[in-house]
Amino acid sequence: MLAGSLAFPLLAASGRPLPFQATNAVLVERARRGSSAATEQLVRRHLRAAVAVALAVVGDLVEAEDVAHDAFVLVFERLDTCREPERFAGWLMQIVRHRALNSLTQGRARRASLEHLPAGEEPREPEASRLDLRRELASGLEHLSGPQREVVLLHDLQGLTHAEIADALQISEVMSRQHLFQARKALRAVLERAGETSHGRHA
Repeated sequence: MLAGSLAFPLLAASGRPLPFQATNAVLVERARRGSSAATEQLVRRHLRAAVAVALAVVGDLVEAEDVAHDAFVLVFERLDTCREPERFAGWLMQIVRHRALNSLTQGRARRASLEHLPAGEEPREPEASRLDLRRELASGLEHLSGPQREVVLLHDLQGLTHAEIADALQISEVMSRQHLFQARKALRAVLERAGETSHGRHA
């Protein structure tokens, strides 16, 4: 989704590749000086987390990608206002949440994962079961707290470590693990109920 002004080759202004493990603070300072490579690396480093945080709010992947794109554009327009470059990730996620909430308020959020079937078309049994499961999971996510949704999506969907989640959400690794445990417990209960319902329907 990120294209146009955010699509840059990974080369510093000097023509040399940026160090892959450059800190956020270093990358922010270089991006402020006009390094397209630093901008690109910040996007690559934080895009998955931004999409997951947006998804936790809007509940739709396409909308979440749009929100993340808009947030990155805004972030780089306002990069000089980032007072603590070492906490760039947390600053970015605050902007992502704000943009996602605005998207919901303006009525742009869509539920692509729960699209209705064309009128008059009945799903085959396996498809119906998968659709029911997706609905149950979506319902389960809606009943999680905001932090729980963010952590489970970042960890289980995007594959971030607890250290990366802690950095992105500005929480401790212990809190990240607690949120993940509670979220998985709640979602497991949803899956069990869905399984019991499906079994009863086929009995």
